[in-house]
Amino acid sequence: MRNQSWLLDGFPRTMAQAEALHGISDVDLVIALNIPFETLKERLSTRWIHPPSGRVYNMEFNPPHVHGIDDITGEPLIHQEDDEPDNVAARLRQYKDFAKPVIEFYKDRGILHSYSDTETNRIWPYIYSLLSSRITAVHPDTAPESLQSQKQ
Repeated sequence: MRNQSWLLDGFPRTMAQAEALHGISDVDLVIALNIPFETLKERLSTRWIHPPSGRVYNMEFNPPHVHGIDDITGEPLIHQEDDEPDNVAARLRQYKDFAKPVIEFYKDRGILHSYSDTETNRIWPYIYSLLSSRITAVHPDTAPESLQSQKQ
């Protein structure tokens, strides 16, 4: 693990996890996305998933071709109970309580990068540029269009 680059998404979530991770690895980059509560609630509330593949659809900006059906397999999509608006609100409140000390932990170590926005087409280029400054892209052609044009 020490000689390879790897990415953790949504981990660590608690101080105990952050301290345990710190004990076994040198984390060199942490990205905190500051997305407004209402944006997260809307996105999660309109999310549908194809469980066998993990494909995620959003009815607002990435809907399947046929409502409720996976584009590739034709199998049904599910809307998780956790993604209902009231459940999303409860999860976000809990996350905020747990995340604050973890964010401070990484901020104090000078490796926290925070970014605030609501649009994926602006968030992804920011994340991509941070990651590509530390690791070589496996498929450079998958870079966001805004970054591909900068390289040419």
